[in-house]
Amino acid sequence: METVAVVLEKPGQLALRAVTLQEPAANDLVVDAVWSGISSGTERLLWAGRMPSFPGMGYPLVPGYETVARVSQAADGFAEGDLVFVPGANCYKDVKGLFGGAAKRIVLPAARAVKLDGIAGEEGILIALAATAHHAVASEGASLPQLIVGHGLLGRLIARITLALGGAAPTVIETQAARHDGAAGYAVVSPEQDTRRDYATICDASGAPGLLDTLIPKLAKRGEITLAGFYEDALSFTFPPAFMREAKIRIAAEFTKADMEAVKALVANGSLSLSGLISHHAAASTAAEAYEQAFTDPNCIKMALDWSALA
Repeated sequence: METVAVVLEKPGQLALRAVTLQEPAANDLVVDAVWSGISSGTERLLWAGRMPSFPGMGYPLVPGYETVARVSQAADGFAEGDLVFVPGANCYKDVKGLFGGAAKRIVLPAARAVKLDGIAGEEGILIALAATAHHAVASEGASLPQLIVGHGLLGRLIARITLALGGAAPTVIETQAARHDGAAGYAVVSPEQDTRRDYATICDASGAPGLLDTLIPKLAKRGEITLAGFYEDALSFTFPPAFMREAKIRIAAEFTKADMEAVKALVANGSLSLSGLISHHAAASTAAEAYEQAFTDPNCIKMALDWSALA
């Protein structure tokens, strides 16, 4: 089988072209993409050629791990026509599938697909990042944040999930004025406006280098910083301020299936809204322009690609 996919040929060069799919196994689903999201974090590193080495890393590759698709060939637990979330796939013969979800037709093990049960189609692309946000603040050992750094999509989801779980309204700091809007039940301020120095819990969603020396002085004694972004550069900090506070630094890893189910439950019971988070839409046929805008436009909180017009 062939399909049309977004292919990063090499850093800075992206094309929409035909690729060959592997034949589906007995326990595989074949699905057709309806929407896919563009990650301005990890996928931007791939586009820029700055992604740290991972198994399967290399070019050319199909990016994407935020796809909403309809089942066209079912397997156990699924029926034809089901709307599912696809967290990427490695189903291509002639290109690498690191992430691998930005394609019209996708083959993946049925166990990796997630039914979207009542979540609106395009909002389904947000489920993985919402689960990542949930893992950062609600997994075992985590605490709800009083301060969130960064008001991009991840920061917004962390703030919404904090409120959905009954936490007090967090403060969010954001350096880019263009990203101060869109708050729902919490305040967004510039870093210089936040003078508080007794936060028990801080969650960074920015992935910015050199941030620890600005955040540690904001902690209360034995306070904790959770690193929820993706950091391409080495992180370091000045020891005495951290020593005086007995600061703790926690790293939030990839979401689990339990996080995804928890997010679905919060959406289903009305505690969590995913509306208003997708700022831009583009046809998949304009993928090259859409990816560049997603990576360079600070007003683009989330870009959704529409695959419906592609055969």
